[in-house]
Amino acid sequence: FRQMAEAVSYCHSQNICHRDLKLENILIDDHTKLNLLISGLASSAPEDEINIFLWDSPLYVPQLAGRLPYNGLSSDIWALGVTLYLMLTGKFPFRAGN
Repeated sequence: FRQMAEAVSYCHSQNICHRDLKLENILIDDHTKLNLLISGLASSAPEDEINIFLWDSPLYVPQLAGRLPYNGLSSDIWALGVTLYLMLTGKFPFRAGN
């Protein structure tokens, strides 16, 4: 998780939002080095909230389920927390019927 947080920190220092952080986008090589996959959803961190909803991962960022505008940097941090919770417990922190 530390390596993942450092990778996200680097992206943010370059003013880039990952926008698709999830376990499925983490690869670990033979030397236990983490590689964070960056898809076409990554973008420059905007000044305002993002109104583009391209993700297929609303379990990692709840704003996506409600189609609400969101801050890309903040949503990356939130997704890191959800990922850590999932890594430690094996389940998502939130469950809802809809």
